[in-house]
Amino acid sequence: MIVSKFGGTSVGTFEAMQRSARIVASNTDRRLVVISATSGTTNDLVALQDATLDSTSKEEILQRIEKRHLDIITKCQKQDKLLKTFRKQFSELRLHLDDSGRDKRWKDRLYAFGELMSTKIFVEVLQEHGIDAQWLDARDVIKTDSEFGNANPILESIGKKAAKLIDKTKTHLTQGFIGSDIFGSTTTMGRGGSDFTAALLAEAVRANTLEIWTDVAGVFTTDPRIVPDAQAINEISFSEAAELSVFGGKVLHPATLKPAIREGVNVRVASSHNPDEAGTWIVKEADHKPVIRAISLRKDQTLLTVNSLEMLHKHGFLAQLFRVLADHRISVDLVTTSEVSVALTLDTAVNAAHKVELNEQILDELRKFAEVTVEEDLALVALIGNNLDSTSGVVGPLFTALEQFNIRVVCHGASSNNLCFIINEEDAEDIIRMLHDKFITRKEMPEAKPELS
Repeated sequence: MIVSKFGGTSVGTFEAMQRSARIVASNTDRRLVVISATSGTTNDLVALQDATLDSTSKEEILQRIEKRHLDIITKCQKQDKLLKTFRKQFSELRLHLDDSGRDKRWKDRLYAFGELMSTKIFVEVLQEHGIDAQWLDARDVIKTDSEFGNANPILESIGKKAAKLIDKTKTHLTQGFIGSDIFGSTTTMGRGGSDFTAALLAEAVRANTLEIWTDVAGVFTTDPRIVPDAQAINEISFSEAAELSVFGGKVLHPATLKPAIREGVNVRVASSHNPDEAGTWIVKEADHKPVIRAISLRKDQTLLTVNSLEMLHKHGFLAQLFRVLADHRISVDLVTTSEVSVALTLDTAVNAAHKVELNEQILDELRKFAEVTVEEDLALVALIGNNLDSTSGVVGPLFTALEQFNIRVVCHGASSNNLCFIINEEDAEDIIRMLHDKFITRKEMPEAKPELS
């Protein structure tokens, strides 16, 4: 059994839906299809949650959502049926916007309209391609806690619901991103959560393969927008892909791999625009294990340095530091320490997404027991590969190549699959191009040594 997930660009237009439907029809093992909202719709729904939005701006956004879907519906064979369904959904959306109680629960219900609208259209497109697809409400299967906006799945409940509602002999179409709590309230699992939904379902039905259909032909050795000759990777291990997703890879949602790893489901990332291309297979153990497989970049990094003589040969300082950050829900990435100081990197974009920031209140709390320095406009570069902590001859060539650049923080040895460092953001893309040329294109790197037992 194959679980196939199609992203927003893969269902964003009538032509895109046609391509995706042909992909589903080309293999009868594709029994469970998960799709996102049409491209741009979730962003528009997020904009609509702003209570300060004036009526003109609100109407412009609604008209944009309406036009996007009508452009698809009017080209379908059963457009009368679809128009009736869509008009009903769109009226419900307008009524929802009139509700003044705009809490997190209200927002999750708002955001869910995108997936609900796209799946009602795509199920008819699949029918037109001879696929007897059954529409399935993901909220009946994906059970979560009540952490609205970033809900956590309840795995045991999902397994039971999937066994009851998903017939493996039939084709089902459902939504990514959304679920429901034990009270039946709609929840969402964060931006990018459609991949996570698909992985949870693949785990629940014990699928052989999870396919992630997107607008790129797999996982690349680096961002092709920075390095045009970046190569699609044929095969990569779960551990490498997990590091790549966390450190800036744009193809996969970081949480996606966890359910697949648990159940041993192989993951394939491929392009719905060019389905004949091989794409990338993500497997438990890759046959080929280069010491450097890919290079990733994450911008918008902040470096927080905390210095205090109280650290010297005393316990409890780190606990005190991290307690302040945890109390304010600040997410920390890299950590390095000396005898009297600690340097931490903070992903500005990630913290902003969770509506938190390193503000003066937090800094004042830290200044009660340490000197504090904040540096911004930094970027994180990560080398992703194999046995980086046990292969000699890696660090020398790397830092020789970087000798003209200022390196702020280095993390090496914590993982066998990554070596990362912080640099000035203005140098980031030049560094990516130079390292990719040296270590991936020309392969100026020793072979990975076997992992230490």
